[in-house]
Amino acid sequence: MNNFIELSNLSKAFVTQRRINVLKKINYKFKKGKIYSLIGPSGSGKSTLLNILSLIDRPTSGSILIENNQIDFENSKKNDLIRARKIGIIYQQDNLLSDFTAIENIYLASLAAGNKKDFAIKKSKNLLRRVGLTGRSNHYPSQLSGGEKQRISIARALINNPQIILADEPTGSLDLDTAKSVFEILKKQINPNRIIIFATHNRFFADKSDCLLEIVNGNINTIDA
Repeated sequence: MNNFIELSNLSKAFVTQRRINVLKKINYKFKKGKIYSLIGPSGSGKSTLLNILSLIDRPTSGSILIENNQIDFENSKKNDLIRARKIGIIYQQDNLLSDFTAIENIYLASLAAGNKKDFAIKKSKNLLRRVGLTGRSNHYPSQLSGGEKQRISIARALINNPQIILADEPTGSLDLDTAKSVFEILKKQINPNRIIIFATHNRFFADKSDCLLEIVNGNINTIDA
């Protein structure tokens, strides 16, 4: 079995003036070596699910197993380490630190995982080559195009060789040609020991995944597997 993430009766509700049940008892198994797309209208729960998978948010009920180990959402310190070492996150808006250069934005994520600075810098340089931005290593985010910033975001997500990559609308703010080039870089990161899960409104990119999943009425429907 190569199931790597298992969701069991996973639910998430938000309570303001009224209770809104966004995710409703989701049961799903994600397998290593595949790239998954999440589609659904705005507000359907795509980002909510990714936030829970990234251990940033916690479910209202249900459980998550990663490598057959149940996540304890009360143990935030342990979950921070799991996130740093096993999970790479790519956002629609790049979330780069504006006061740091491209290479610094990448290697800081390696330092957060407990690695030495020399090792982190060397690996960051290799990743900059992989995403085609060696010549932009000392540029600040304000000096980079939208596509370049997303490439830096991908490099940052890869710095700790994560087994899980989560991307929330990674091409949503880019023009189509730039989006295609960024998506191809993302898709090339799949390997037999890694899962990539990305949310998108763009059916063109969703159809390029191994498994197309749609969130409808708080649950997951498999469109293509």
